[in-house]
Amino acid sequence: MIPKLIFYLISILLLNGISFAQISPKTFLLNNENNLSKEVSENPASNSISDIVTIGDTIWLGTSRGVSLSTDRGENWTNFFGSSAFSTESVAAIAFDKYTGNFWASTAHSIERDNQSLPEGSGLRFTSDGGTTWHSISQPLDDPNDSTIIYGINDGINLPKVRALPVTVAIQNLIYDIAFTPNTIWISTFAGGLRKARVDSLIANPNYKFERVLLPSDGINQITLNDTIRFPLLPVSGSFGTGSLNHRVFSVISTNDSTLYVGAAGGINKSTDGGISWQKFNHLNQDNPISGNFIVALAYNDYDNTAWAATWKAEGESEFYAVSSSENSGESWSTFLQEEKVHNFGFKFNNVIAPSDNGAFRTTNKGASWILPTSIIDSETKIPLSTNIFYSAASQNNFIWVGSADGLARINETSGLPWVGDWKVYFASQSLASSDETYAYPNPFSPKLDRLKIKYSTGGKDASVTIRVFDFGMNLVKTVIQNVQRGFPIHTIDGSSSAENGVIDFWDGKDDAGNTVSNGVYFYRVEVDDNEPVYGKILVVQ
Repeated sequence: MIPKLIFYLISILLLNGISFAQISPKTFLLNNENNLSKEVSENPASNSISDIVTIGDTIWLGTSRGVSLSTDRGENWTNFFGSSAFSTESVAAIAFDKYTGNFWASTAHSIERDNQSLPEGSGLRFTSDGGTTWHSISQPLDDPNDSTIIYGINDGINLPKVRALPVTVAIQNLIYDIAFTPNTIWISTFAGGLRKARVDSLIANPNYKFERVLLPSDGINQITLNDTIRFPLLPVSGSFGTGSLNHRVFSVISTNDSTLYVGAAGGINKSTDGGISWQKFNHLNQDNPISGNFIVALAYNDYDNTAWAATWKAEGESEFYAVSSSENSGESWSTFLQEEKVHNFGFKFNNVIAPSDNGAFRTTNKGASWILPTSIIDSETKIPLSTNIFYSAASQNNFIWVGSADGLARINETSGLPWVGDWKVYFASQSLASSDETYAYPNPFSPKLDRLKIKYSTGGKDASVTIRVFDFGMNLVKTVIQNVQRGFPIHTIDGSSSAENGVIDFWDGKDDAGNTVSNGVYFYRVEVDDNEPVYGKILVVQ
């Protein structure tokens, strides 16, 4: 499953006519810290968790800093970042191929072009041995002469082949979702449309070519091999055709060996014959339709055979943001959470978790009612996860996982009640070199987007801590905490009682009067008991 921060940017592009060249996706602004290629840690390598896959006691994370893996339900993490496979790559999608046992991830990074930072797809990575060995596949591209495809009777003999726009560059061309049917991998790409490849051929030859898959155009509700195709395969705007929204693909899932659902900017496309013929569901062509045609996420709950879609407003005036669900294979849809921007789905039996801009919504009764966690606070360290924006969710027996742009959290629901249990909060950070070191991140810091995290040490013991923020003239701006007990385990994020243990506190960018501070340079001072204070610098940029 995919939806991530970049979907905000793409939705703006689609709906407001902004070109990719005008935006600088935050998802791919990478931190170039020196990381081991395979690092074992108590935390994932990143706080931006775009995707979660669970298999038994194993959990995989797709993050802005590669892939993270835990085989013991989150007690320890192996982080793959900085290796030859992931280098400094962000991960856009992850998926497990149940037919082969391989785990797959799609990757991307940012590049500079004409003084702009642009996203560039860097292909796929897969492992067959739990991450010990990774194999790379380049971003699927077309030859400049790949201007036609064969579809059924449109084979160049009975009827002309279908015109197709070749996608020849990886810039602005990312793989947002991955799905599998027997010996076939399916990928959804904004610039490249829907594509597929034989898994065995791809593994044997990383240069094996992906095949472009034809979907109905914007004005057509279904296609079969016997149809005369009079429209081009056009995933982006081009000179030889219009009506390309349904070829701009964001999500893809398989529900059995032959059934696929594909989400595009023009609706949901379904195939029951392995991707040969397609039926399209959109906001206007059904009596009980989806809420909007921009399909940023799809999921299928095997427990009760229900399909779920994050259906955002695209171009139609009557469209709206919501969750759309079907109990009859897409023939009709019910809509929930109107005007909520949902990014993904997770399931715990018949429970559905919908990560969104306003929290991790959850229903236990097929959408009749939805509840949010009252708060997410680590039961041991008391560290809060205070963001409202969530991108991913999954379950492992009693455990529920939720991923955000500002950390990962796990709840152990031993009582059986939703959102009732012990929370564990994970924060990624750089280790302290000594007990008298401190740093703040993200830095530069925007109060509109983040909370500033101030990391310091109490020397591995409980201590009384005061943190104050000053402006450039050393005038007091904010007392963040005053004479508050900190130390192992309270607010300790490295999980150890050593002298270099990491303790964390947060500043929301406001002064003592509750006003957001202006742009500029600020300083903070950390006082631990009667020790010499330690200082750090903050750059605030709105």
